[in-house]
Amino acid sequence: MAEEKRTENVEEIFEETASPAAEEAGGIPEESAVEETSEANEASKIEELEAKAEESENRLLRLQADYENYRRRVKLDQEAAHKYRAQSLISEILPALDNFERALQIEAADESSKSLLQGMEMVYRQLIQALQSEGVEKIEALHQPFDPHLHQAVMQVEDSSYEPNTVLEELQKGYKLKDRVIRPAMVKVNQ
Repeated sequence: MAEEKRTENVEEIFEETASPAAEEAGGIPEESAVEETSEANEASKIEELEAKAEESENRLLRLQADYENYRRRVKLDQEAAHKYRAQSLISEILPALDNFERALQIEAADESSKSLLQGMEMVYRQLIQALQSEGVEKIEALHQPFDPHLHQAVMQVEDSSYEPNTVLEELQKGYKLKDRVIRPAMVKVNQ
């Protein structure tokens, strides 16, 4: 009889620990609780993998945008290098062009100096044509409004016959290569 009571007590204890209340209190878990735990683990893994996939996609999109920006910058740099390839050569030629202009202002005294001046004029015109074919333009300055992007004021005078900030005299010619100023014109400006 004592054994029967023990068996009944053991069965009662087992039932108590197997009940849902006992399960919550730390008893023996049922199969549904194990399934719920594994489903929760799977859901968290899925969320984690989705977050990693989204992060990888965002990183890929950023890399693609960076690459496109790089390609565009390289293309613009190449276009600028091609467009202004002659700038350094033109900058070197401008002082010689100035000297040609000064030499052409000299008055010829005899026939030999006249023929020499004619030859220099021909060379000067060819030089100007070669520069124009590369896109070099003279900056118009005389009697124009003063523009600090195109003109360099080296003197100021007062002349009531002209409006203020008007270029009165061009001391040295200025030149542009396409849309870039190579050398600003040195000018005398009315105050």
